[in-house]
Amino acid sequence: MNAGVIELSLHEIGKLLRTRAITAEALAEEAIANHDPSLGAYRARDDDRLREQARAADAALKVGRDYGPPVSVKDLYGVPGFDTCAGTRAPLPDRWSRPGPVVQACLDRFAVITGKTHTVELAFSGIGINNHWGTPKNPWDRARHRIPGGSSSGAGVSLCEGSALVALGTDTAGSVRVPASMTGNVGVKTTKGRWSTDGIVPLSTSLDTPGILTRTVEDAVVAFEAIDGSRVPDAPALDRLTFGVLGAPFFDECDPGIAEAVESAIGGLGACRAKVIPVELPEAEAARAWFRAGGLAATELYAFLVDALPDRIESLDPVVRDRVTGVAAQPAHEYVARVTEMQRLADAADARFDGFDAWLAPTCAGTPAEVSALDDLEAYRRANMLALRNTSIVNCLGQCAVTVPIALDAAGMPVGLQIIGRRGDDVRLLAIARSVERALGTAAVRLGPVPSA
Repeated sequence: MNAGVIELSLHEIGKLLRTRAITAEALAEEAIANHDPSLGAYRARDDDRLREQARAADAALKVGRDYGPPVSVKDLYGVPGFDTCAGTRAPLPDRWSRPGPVVQACLDRFAVITGKTHTVELAFSGIGINNHWGTPKNPWDRARHRIPGGSSSGAGVSLCEGSALVALGTDTAGSVRVPASMTGNVGVKTTKGRWSTDGIVPLSTSLDTPGILTRTVEDAVVAFEAIDGSRVPDAPALDRLTFGVLGAPFFDECDPGIAEAVESAIGGLGACRAKVIPVELPEAEAARAWFRAGGLAATELYAFLVDALPDRIESLDPVVRDRVTGVAAQPAHEYVARVTEMQRLADAADARFDGFDAWLAPTCAGTPAEVSALDDLEAYRRANMLALRNTSIVNCLGQCAVTVPIALDAAGMPVGLQIIGRRGDDVRLLAIARSVERALGTAAVRLGPVPSA
């Protein structure tokens, strides 16, 4: 990434734009120049359209309207001027190109859309591989092709290269937090139902949540407020916060350097006089077992495909197709029982939040693997489960969460600290994440610069 205005915070960039110290068009040109095709973040780009949007933003600024930053959009969202493939080998029907409320909120703020970022086919994996379109490269290892995390696989990469300042993703089992963690960015998973999923190709109607990736929590606050319409309060004092540290299975089987980095970061919060207490969450093991048994996503994705895209099923990547069609014979009573069990677990976990402001755990248990090492199906399954285990529990329990970058692991790859909030407590959780970032430092401080080409 070239040094320039785009390295500033969203707040600072906004001030420069409003005072005419810079133009939206100049910022767009900087984003275009920063795009690194070798990393493969995008499925589709239209730089001429980007420039046109930037000129419209400059005109809006002159009459006192606001301006949004360069935004990359996961290829599940409808965006005017772009088709939507959802990671499949060909564009979906035109109706999936129409924007829903989340994209429209960005467009209403004169955000400029930098392009459609890659996703795992139909968002059905946590490691980021797509055999139709190719897999983006994790920028933190220029020598090896490591996974970027998924399913929002191009989102974090677009931030690392500096072609976007905000990335829209979706999170069904961790698909915002996993790529954010693996690429050294911040990821926000909203509470289910807070943001509309209209205009987004579904994976699981019970679990899908729109979310955002940014470089810092402060940038995430700016983007969240623009989309959500709520105001996030200033960071509460750490000595007034009580964090619960989750135990098993969150710290189990972590790759070298991950658990140690998270424990060190938690110790840093304790040194700042935050109260840090171990917390028991028996619902976590139940949710983990429920997820490993198939959860709801495969059943709900299969139902969507049969109803909306039946001609696409046979052309799916076999790794995706076999998992989806494998639930075709599932009895209806089993699906209903899983829905009921998920709600029971969520209610029980919610009751355990009394006395805590947030819970803490590693975001991902595994370091980003080399793509070539995942040709073996068992290796693929292990990497996928290590990526999604800790994040999927949060989805199953209905909570909101933020991941913040805290260190590099033994392989030199980013590690994320997952900050988990009570369901519906998104605004306060972001304020708490602000406190954590101010105490521990941003990725630029803790991880250093992303390696350049």
